[in-house]
Amino acid sequence: MIQTVTNKSAAGVSGCLIQGVNQIFFRVYDDQGKFIDYAIFHSDLFVTIKDPDAFFYHKDSGVYNDILDHSPSTLGIKT
Repeated sequence: MIQTVTNKSAAGVSGCLIQGVNQIFFRVYDDQGKFIDYAIFHSDLFVTIKDPDAFFYHKDSGVYNDILDHSPSTLGIKT
């Protein structure tokens, strides 16, 4: 069976990174609120974070020393 593959540039497309069980996806919404989750195979994709609720955290020890998560107020952390 011959498989048909289509493609289009992803440059300039806004979306949301979604954590799956064993994979991270790039979710892209259309004007009606429907979405497509794209599995990410790109090895060095550049992104710009535009989410005001996104914060970087650094710990001196532990499994994950540098973390990107929600804001302290969203997580209930008093600063």
